[in-house]
Amino acid sequence: MQKNKLDKKQNNIHSAKKRNLILGIDPGSTVIGYGVIEYESTNRKPRAIDYGYIDLKQYCKQEEKLLHLSKDLKEIFKEYKPKYMAVENIFFFKNAKTFTAVSEAKGVILLTAAEAQIDIHEYTPLQVKQSISGYGRADKKIIEKLIQNSLDICTNITPDDSSDALAIALCHYHHLINV
Repeated sequence: MQKNKLDKKQNNIHSAKKRNLILGIDPGSTVIGYGVIEYESTNRKPRAIDYGYIDLKQYCKQEEKLLHLSKDLKEIFKEYKPKYMAVENIFFFKNAKTFTAVSEAKGVILLTAAEAQIDIHEYTPLQVKQSISGYGRADKKIIEKLIQNSLDICTNITPDDSSDALAIALCHYHHLINV
């Protein structure tokens, strides 16, 4: 599991204030992005707590990848105790083999979150882009800049999977405040 370089002093998750954490997940066949954002119940202003990715490229067999994905997710759940998990819905893939691997990974993601009793929400890429930029077909680089501005992240978010995961989490935040 690869983490970012956010200042941990600035992002201390052990505050006495009541906070809600949203975990965004960008499923993939070998790289799964994650992003954790928080908002306080009183002012509901979001900020990034952490982001990174789970790298499964070192495992040859699909069952090994899925096993390690579950283990890494459990570590993330244990560390952050998110109230919500927002995950990207799988839409269309040209490659059937990739579609199958991503679908299997998403199944493990959903099962592991359900076992941890995390409230799960799914969003399409179009819904995420619409929520972040107001335009469902916005360019990924524009979305990343909007994420950086919305969450006060001063550096480039790499890899794209991490940026996508933060966008998914922020999409769910927008859903919560508009309900």
